[in-house]
Amino acid sequence: MAKQLERYQEIERSIITTYRKTIWSPFVLAVKKYGLIESGDKIAVCISGGKDSILLAKLMQQLQRHSDVPFELVYLVMDPGYNAENRAKIEENAKILNIPITVFESDVFAAAETAAGDSPCYLCARMRRGHLYAKAKELGCNKIALGHHKSDVIETTLMGMLYGGQIQGMLPKLQSTNFEGMQLIRPLYCVLENDILRWKEYNKLEFIACACRFTENLERKEEPTFSARKRVKELIAQLKKENENVEHNIFQSIHNVQLDTLVEYKQAGERYELGKKKE
Repeated sequence: MAKQLERYQEIERSIITTYRKTIWSPFVLAVKKYGLIESGDKIAVCISGGKDSILLAKLMQQLQRHSDVPFELVYLVMDPGYNAENRAKIEENAKILNIPITVFESDVFAAAETAAGDSPCYLCARMRRGHLYAKAKELGCNKIALGHHKSDVIETTLMGMLYGGQIQGMLPKLQSTNFEGMQLIRPLYCVLENDILRWKEYNKLEFIACACRFTENLERKEEPTFSARKRVKELIAQLKKENENVEHNIFQSIHNVQLDTLVEYKQAGERYELGKKKE
């Protein structure tokens, strides 16, 4: 008689079997293609409580078990000012999924809201990353892993063009400029958000969203607020009806930049014009 699996084991199995082609294989591809993990690494997997970071934690956990490359993991949760319900939900999901989280607290939500007023999101993200770097370094880590996925990369590229007037991607890894010896990696770089949603629904899991007071206040407003990311998501969905390769093509575009066709570009903070440094 086959031994009945625990729920977390069933969820792990779904990653390797049901979602092998859409989640596990693209995850392993990103790790190998972009050289995200090296022997001796100690990586802080940063868990916000959303679907992306929780799935990342499970993938990293599975990889550590099966990889020939030895590395350590810390599952790091920063509480930036969650309400009691959201904090409890994160802890409950960690227990369900058998993820041994390390929790620390900060006042990021309150500080960002006070300093940035009606537009705290950018400052909040910067402050959260800084706190995560600092805590990870304190714990002896040399890398932090974030849950940005392929759809984030695609949307950010298009948002930069449509709303920022620039061609700019999102790197799979980058060195920290403020924390010496620390690196940020994005192992979900080749995994699409829709596939993460399917995994979540298949396993009947529930996660928190942004959970900050600013977002909660926006959701209470009767008048809808404009979101560039939401609009880009809608645009991509519309274009996919005409061309199913739209997401793939946008993603490939940042791997296939034709510099000799660009009038100007910036590199390491310096501006160049037709291949020459601009005075």
